[in-house]
Amino acid sequence: MKNQIAVITGAAQGIGMAVARELIGSGTQVISWDIDKTNVSAMADLGKNALAIECDITDLRSVQSAYAVTCEQVGIPTILVNSAGIAGPNEPLDTYDVEAWHRVIDINLHGAFYVNRVCVEGMKKTGYGRILNIASIAGKEGNPNASAYSASKAAVIGMTKSLGKELAGLDIAVNCTTPAAARTRIFDQMSKEHIDYMLSKIPRGRFLEVDEAAKMIAWTVSPENSFTTGAVFDLSGGRATY
Repeated sequence: MKNQIAVITGAAQGIGMAVARELIGSGTQVISWDIDKTNVSAMADLGKNALAIECDITDLRSVQSAYAVTCEQVGIPTILVNSAGIAGPNEPLDTYDVEAWHRVIDINLHGAFYVNRVCVEGMKKTGYGRILNIASIAGKEGNPNASAYSASKAAVIGMTKSLGKELAGLDIAVNCTTPAAARTRIFDQMSKEHIDYMLSKIPRGRFLEVDEAAKMIAWTVSPENSFTTGAVFDLSGGRATY
């Protein structure tokens, strides 16, 4: 992992930050693409192997610019962990705010498409890469009063499976993971009732710890994961039924 260059979207906090810390501990150079105002200070706290680049993943030009700066300053990324995402409001579908719907889809799905699209080019040129898209157990099962979030994460699973098959002839693994809820700042976007519902669905009886997620994700983007692609790694604490 010491020769690897990893782009992580949304690494200023939450699971993305935990993955950044884990990969840096293995000697990986990490570049955080984020619009969070704390991105620069968060990467500075992680040391010389962390770089912060401002990036709005809903804007293809911003993603292309972040990629160009990354290649210029560090090199071609060999790893992509797409962690950026939002939950959106907790409302029934028939009253769901249309603007909020588009915002959730724009970040969670279109953003994932943009960063995968841009990073794949360099991986295809070098013949090597590891991509991990963070989806959600909601993408498998659907959470009530979270139709936009559930739909966006289901789409990320489908996109991951498609891209994995497209690149299967190369040493480029494309996988995703479906975490149960972790107590991060995304909880600030949810109602207490929704948080309680999610906890009630987890057989382990607790929320996911971000460091637990980071351990699994770090392996999926390592050279050791040399065969599995287009797969979904479960992180649901027993909630997933398939």
